[in-house]
Amino acid sequence: MLLTRLRILGFIASVCLLSTTATVFAQQGTDAKANELNQAIETARANVDSVKTVVDTARNQDKQLNDAVKGAKAKLKKLEADVKANEAKVKPQQDAVKKANDAKAAAEKVAAAANAEVQAAQKALAAAMAALQAAQKKKTDADTKYKAEAAKVATATKASTDATTALKAIETTIASAKTSITSTGGEIKKAEAAVAEFNPTLTSAEDSLAKAEANVIAKLRDLEKYRISKGELVSFAESVAPIFASRCLACHNARVAKGRFNMESFAGIMKGGESGESIVAGKHGESSLVDLIADGSMPEDADPLTAEQIALVKKWIDTGATLDAGLSPNAHLIQIMPKMAQPMPPETYRVPVPITAVAFNPAGTVLATSGYHEVLLWNVADGKQVRRVTNLAERIYDIEFSGDGAKMAVAAGTPAQIGEIKIFNVADGKLLADLVRSADSVFGLSFSPDGKRIAAGGADRAIRVYDTTSGELQLTIEDHADWVMDVAWAPDGAKLASASRDKTSKVFDAKTRDSLVTFNSHGQPVFGVGFNPDGKQVATSGRDRNVRVWNVADAKQVRAIGGFGDEVFRIAVTKGGHVYSCSADKTARQHNIADGKALRTFSGHTDWVYSIAVNPTAKKVAAGSYNGEVRIWNADDGKELVKFSGVPTLKLGAATAAK
Repeated sequence: MLLTRLRILGFIASVCLLSTTATVFAQQGTDAKANELNQAIETARANVDSVKTVVDTARNQDKQLNDAVKGAKAKLKKLEADVKANEAKVKPQQDAVKKANDAKAAAEKVAAAANAEVQAAQKALAAAMAALQAAQKKKTDADTKYKAEAAKVATATKASTDATTALKAIETTIASAKTSITSTGGEIKKAEAAVAEFNPTLTSAEDSLAKAEANVIAKLRDLEKYRISKGELVSFAESVAPIFASRCLACHNARVAKGRFNMESFAGIMKGGESGESIVAGKHGESSLVDLIADGSMPEDADPLTAEQIALVKKWIDTGATLDAGLSPNAHLIQIMPKMAQPMPPETYRVPVPITAVAFNPAGTVLATSGYHEVLLWNVADGKQVRRVTNLAERIYDIEFSGDGAKMAVAAGTPAQIGEIKIFNVADGKLLADLVRSADSVFGLSFSPDGKRIAAGGADRAIRVYDTTSGELQLTIEDHADWVMDVAWAPDGAKLASASRDKTSKVFDAKTRDSLVTFNSHGQPVFGVGFNPDGKQVATSGRDRNVRVWNVADAKQVRAIGGFGDEVFRIAVTKGGHVYSCSADKTARQHNIADGKALRTFSGHTDWVYSIAVNPTAKKVAAGSYNGEVRIWNADDGKELVKFSGVPTLKLGAATAAK
C-alpha cells in the first residue's frame, strides 16, 4: 500500500515540471514547431487532469479501504472479546443441552407410552363400538324374532283354539259313532249271519255259472272236435300252434319280431306285421303268410315247412282261422299247445356232446350228467352207466337232486322253442312233474332248503318259483334285462339270488319278489351264483375271469378271487365255506370264501370245463367239459378217481336200478 502511494506522488511531480516548461516555450514564439509543442503540452495537461482525477478517486478508495481495515480490526477485536466471553458460556450451555436432550428423551418415552395407551384406548373404543353395533344388531334381531314368535304364538293360539274346537267336534262325532256302533252291532251280526247264510247260495250260483260256462266251452269243443273229425275245421292249439312255435318263433317273437311280426300268440298272428294283416280268415289265397311259407321265404335261412304243415295252415285259414274255444288269444303258443313227449335221444351218439350239467345225489353214489334230450346216471365208484332218463328238451342246462335223493329236477330247453323244468323219480326215471313251459331255454334251477319249492330262471329273463308238491306257480320275478343264467336260495329260504347275462347279480325277497340289492361289479355276463353258509354274502362268477364275493346287505364287494385264465362258468358253494368253480381255462378249483385263498386245483381236462358238482359227505368233486369228458376227484387231495366219456353205453330201456 505505501509503495503504491510513493509511485503516485512521483508521477504528480513530473506532471507539474512539464507544465512549467510548456509555459516558458509559449512565451518564446509562435512558430510551427512551437505550436506543435504547445499542442503537445496541452495534450499532456489534459492528460494530467485526467490522471489527477484518477488519483483523487484512488485516494478516496484508499481511505475507504483504510477505514474498512480499521472497522474490521475493531470488529475483530470485539468478536474476539465476544468469543472469549461466549467460550466461557459453552460448558454451561452444553450441560444445559444435555439436560434438555435427556429431558426430551424422557418426555418422548413418556409420550410413546402415552401413545400406546392412546392406541390401546382406540382399539378398546373400536371393540366397544363393534360390541355396541353387535348388541344393537342382536337387539334388532331379537326384536324381529320376538315379533315373529309373537306372530307364531298368535297363530298357535288360534290353531290351538281351532284344534280344541275340532277335537270337541271329533269327540262328539266319536261319541255319536260309538252310539251308532253299539246300536248297529246287532245289525252287523244280523248282516254277517245273512252273508254266511247266503254264501252257500252265492257259491252255488258261482259254481253253476262256472259249470255253465265250462259246459258251453265243452259243447263248443265237442262241436270243434266233430267238425275237425269231419274235416271242416282245424284246431289252432293242437295242429297249427306247434308248427308256428317250432318253425317261426325264432325270428318272430317279442324280442326279435322281424318285419314287426310277433307270432308268440294267436292275437299277434292275427294282427300281422309292418305289411298289415298276414291272414285273411276263409281265404288262404289272400293271406300273405301262406305265400311266405309256400315259396320257402319263411322260415328264413332254414328248411321250408313240409307239404303237410303248409296244407294244415291253409285249411285252418280256409275254415275260419279260429282259436279253440276257452283259450285266451293273448296266451303264449307254448301255453296252449298240448304237452307232447320230447323226441327220444339217439340210441348211440356219433360224437360226445358238451357236459353242461353234472350233479351228485345226496349220498354221493350216483352222478347225473347232461346228454342230448336226456340225463344219464352213472355209478360214481366205477363210472358205469346206470340209467338214461329221457323225455327232455334238446339241451340240458342244470340238474339237482332233492334233499332225500328220491327226485331229480332238470332244467332244459330247445333254443327259441321251449324251456322246461321236469322232475323225475330217480329210481325208475318216471316223470313226476312238468313245471315250466316257457318259450325259450331254462338255464338254472334250485330246490329250496326245505325242499318244498323250486326256483328256475332262463332265457325269457324271468325267475319262477313253484310248489314242488302241487306244481303250482307261486312267484314270478321279472327284473333282469337279459337271460337269467343261474339261481340260488339263501340258507334260510327267505331270499333268492340270481346271475344274469345283463352283467348283474340280484337278491330278491322270496315272498314279496322285491329286489333287495343289485351287484354290478363284474362288468361282464354273470354265469354262476351261490350264498355263503351264513347267508350274509353271495359268491358270483362270470366272463370277467373272477369269482367275486359281496355283501347281501349293501352289494359291496368284499373280495375278488382271481387267477383264472378264462371265463368262470358254474360255481358250487358248500356249508364248509368253500367255493368250487369251473373255467374255460380247462381247470376246476377250490377256494376259501372267507379269505379267497386257493386251496386246491382239479386238473386233467383238455377242454373248457362247463359244469361242476361237489359232495362234501362223500368227499368227491366232479366236472364235465366241452369235449364230453367227465372226471371225478377226491375232494381232500385232488387225486383223480374216475374218468369217462359222457356218451351212453346202454341201449334205451336197458337200465338197472339206481344205487
